Amino acid sequence: MSMKCAFFLSFFLLFVSCRVNIPTAILGSARSKSFQISAGNIQVPHERTLLWNDTSEFADSVIREWADMPMADWENDGKTAAPRILLARLHANKDIPETNKCIQSLVPRGVTGSKWWLNPKGDYDFTLTTLTTILFLFGEKPEILYPETMDHLVNVLLTDSGDKFRKHVPHTLGLIIDTENHILMTEGSRYLKNQWLALHGDTSPQFNNEQNGMELRLHSFLNGLTTMGLYEFNSLPYIGYTIAALLNLEAFGSEQIRTDARNVLDYMNWCYALGSLELNHFPPMRRRYEKAGVRDFSNNYHTAFMTTWLHFFKDTLPLPNRVLNHAHTFVASCMPYRPADEVVKWQFDKGNGYFVQFGHGPGATPEIYTAGKNYLLSAGGSNRGESSHIVPRPICLFLKDGADEVEETVHLYGPTEDYMKWNNTGVFQNLAVAAGPVHIPENLHPLSVNGNWASYLLQDSITLIVYSSEDFGLFLVEENVETKAYFESIMKLNPDELKLTSSFVSHNQQVIQYNVHAPHRLWVIQSENGVEVNRKVDSWPLMNGVFR
Repeated sequence: MSMKCAFFLSFFLLFVSCRVNIPTAILGSARSKSFQISAGNIQVPHERTLLWNDTSEFADSVIREWADMPMADWENDGKTAAPRILLARLHANKDIPETNKCIQSLVPRGVTGSKWWLNPKGDYDFTLTTLTTILFLFGEKPEILYPETMDHLVNVLLTDSGDKFRKHVPHTLGLIIDTENHILMTEGSRYLKNQWLALHGDTSPQFNNEQNGMELRLHSFLNGLTTMGLYEFNSLPYIGYTIAALLNLEAFGSEQIRTDARNVLDYMNWCYALGSLELNHFPPMRRRYEKAGVRDFSNNYHTAFMTTWLHFFKDTLPLPNRVLNHAHTFVASCMPYRPADEVVKWQFDKGNGYFVQFGHGPGATPEIYTAGKNYLLSAGGSNRGESSHIVPRPICLFLKDGADEVEETVHLYGPTEDYMKWNNTGVFQNLAVAAGPVHIPENLHPLSVNGNWASYLLQDSITLIVYSSEDFGLFLVEENVETKAYFESIMKLNPDELKLTSSFVSHNQQVIQYNVHAPHRLWVIQSENGVEVNRKVDSWPLMNGVFR
């Protein structure tokens, strides 16, 4: 049977056996085509003047924890655990002879690219990424990584090199684009192996990244991530592997590629900073649906990286004491990248507040955040059909209270618990609306209740006004006002509860109209003071907003 026949037969069997549509099973996992998206009016900060420590007690403890683990089975755990344990032992200068002997005994456990029926040994790029880190951190330290071990690593275990820049899933006849985490891990490792060989005396044109085109192709791909954004935005679990691949390029690439990778990391971290408060971050995400039930904030892989980086900061920061994903804290502990100044600042100091929107292009969901001095209101996004792989989240109100999970926050979603039906984009300035009731944590007690209305005085002089019914919820956040008078004013301005389900009048007479049952391609908010807003989220810029 020809390869082409086998390819189409495999797709037919996948459709029949799994009873899922093919775009959802494969095409929905990666960006199918490039598109143009405007930059918006918010610039990504890159300036670095802050002082960082070379080591941190937290990072050292993470490395020791990995170094003390028993060696994982290479065949079954070689994707992530085994190479990380080897890296940790070298980093901790522990069991060096045994670790070198172990590396010399290993053989490649697969091939690169997404794993599927016609590529059953795929996913070796996960392994390659950590092996590449080992090579560059210790390849010139023969007392740690022995010369014969380094030779085995380069010539046997690092399987991909040369000028082939592959964007497609193996054995799909070039029809299926691979996911960006796989492209970054595979092609980043290929590029860096070339880089190593060229820097260490191999003059073959196939390993010269300038001559073989790898430099230009990788530059183009990385530049695309800062102009179109990430397809797998906020992904569980893939954001962690995307960051790991970028950290290798930022540390070990050419000057141009290091800058490109740093720019992508800075963009991702700036989005994180504006979308989080004291490392609480619960945004909509693309991939995977089985992670939709995650409710705790510690199970955020970007948070694991950010927390680890901030433990190196010279000044004291209010870092939460929580158990994080230790695999990603370990990777961050080993690498030299540190966030830009403004990224550090805006996670903890929201200035006078802001309202920002992040666009993710056609067929995606936007991210929407509004902040005051001491709070952050995070929209949850909307699913765009099964093949979109988008997981919407509740609209959450974050305070500086150390909350660890959604149930400890004021949050809002609807119309049912089926997240595929949610359009949780109803956030505007300090207002949130959705087609369901407002969920209040058990420890919060109202100051006043009037029918479906209630008022709360929260920490840091934050007033919360809530309207909650079975099929409609609204809450309003305001700082430094007299709660009782503010509550009475809001109820007086909004006496018609039926009208409230589509229109709200604020304390300063601002009229906001919305449709909480809006199609998922549209922003729930319709107009401000009679002026229509741009509701077509597919056309939103990368980063747009207003800082007060």
